[in-house]
Amino acid sequence: MKLSQRAALSEPFYAMAFGKQAAALEADGHSVIKLNVGEPDFGAPPATRAAMREVMDGRPLPYTLAFGLPELRDAIAGFYQDRHGVTIDPARIAVTSGASGSLLLATAATIDPGDEVIIADPSYPCNRELVKTFGGRLVMVETSPETRFQLDASLVERAWTDRTAAVMIASPSNPTGTTIPFDDLDAICGLARDRDAWRIVDEIYLGLADRGPGGSAPRSVLTCDPDAIVIDSFSKYFGMTGWRLGWCVLPTELVGAAERLAMNFFLCASSPAQMAALACFTPESLAVCEERRNDLVERRIIVLDGLAELGLPVPVPPDGAFYVYCDVSGTGLDAWEFCQRALDEAHVALTPGKDFGPATADRFVRLSYAASREELREAFARLEPFVAGLRRG
Repeated sequence: MKLSQRAALSEPFYAMAFGKQAAALEADGHSVIKLNVGEPDFGAPPATRAAMREVMDGRPLPYTLAFGLPELRDAIAGFYQDRHGVTIDPARIAVTSGASGSLLLATAATIDPGDEVIIADPSYPCNRELVKTFGGRLVMVETSPETRFQLDASLVERAWTDRTAAVMIASPSNPTGTTIPFDDLDAICGLARDRDAWRIVDEIYLGLADRGPGGSAPRSVLTCDPDAIVIDSFSKYFGMTGWRLGWCVLPTELVGAAERLAMNFFLCASSPAQMAALACFTPESLAVCEERRNDLVERRIIVLDGLAELGLPVPVPPDGAFYVYCDVSGTGLDAWEFCQRALDEAHVALTPGKDFGPATADRFVRLSYAASREELREAFARLEPFVAGLRRG
């Protein structure tokens, strides 16, 4: 028997691979600080955890509609109205099994074999794998610190061909934690819209982006492009990684097709997780999430200061998410060997740039500062002699 070609050619997610090695070290009795995976240490808001305990009281938990509980879709629509001033018909919102489910729906509904999808290099690896799964052709556009490791309209214009079907954008970005300037986002969306291509915009970390003047919330792409496909999640801002709950906002023309795909791909998202997630949108829970966002900014300072002391440059400081993308080339190691040795010798797990595209694969390492302050400080205490030893060598 043989594997399918897509299974045989799929790339591993190296952040998870290093997590597997870290788990093996822990099983051998070692203390490992895991800065390789973007998983907030604070968990779901207290009211959401209480709601889940109440839901799991033995009551029947039937399937929901394929696009999720109507009450939850209403709550998400209200969130966009309150935070971004955007009115969205809840019928356009699909609740999915994590943001991964939303990305799956978006690519399945829009990409045919041979279609080209423009995406930044570096970028989140699973997006690339999903495009390839449906026969799409990736057009990886090398970005630079000058564009904040983000696409801009001129880069998209140069990459465009008559086979371009979609542009995929993430703001803030994984792995760099950088946002795309809103004027650039607007220009890219306008260019793609004028050429009848889809705009798939990952806003999973938007809730964790730095606030603007006067404390204003960062703007959703829906404020300039109401028909963009928007991907979001309960995992990051709401701290619900293991709950596997996300959502997408779809243009009206995609709703019917995406709903049919959702029925066939995963039937519906977890019923109890959906029911408990309603508690995320209370004033109490949103206040907790904002406190945590502010705490992540303080953790970012610890990390940027620590990397500066180690002499590991960060060409573009992050302004969202909880990632820092640092250049390790000055140590004499490539990124893969640096991460492997940091894990083996310092017992600190990081993610090599190989996960995020070829342009930065050898030089850059992603560090997640979603860990506690104590763990971050201990990580740098371990990395200091390790890096110093590399430089002496």
